[in-house]
Amino acid sequence: MSTQTYEGWKNRATWNCALWINNEYPMYKAACEFMRMYKGREPYREYIRWLSLEQDRTPDGFKWLGTRLSYKELNDMMREMLS
Repeated sequence: MSTQTYEGWKNRATWNCALWINNEYPMYKAACEFMRMYKGREPYREYIRWLSLEQDRTPDGFKWLGTRLSYKELNDMMREMLS
């Protein structure tokens, strides 16, 4: 069995959500601000809810919150914004 990834992420949906957060300056800046005050265990989901995007999709059509996402990878990405 082979492991398939997309651009180093678990799958394309996870990569796409990370891409938009890291490459759209307003989203990135908001994520950094959010992480400075966040104390919980699931920063990605809470960040998306904080922005009221839980029912929306990225401009490329992927759900911001969905079953295909690797929340571990997205949470790790959010935590790295503090470094």
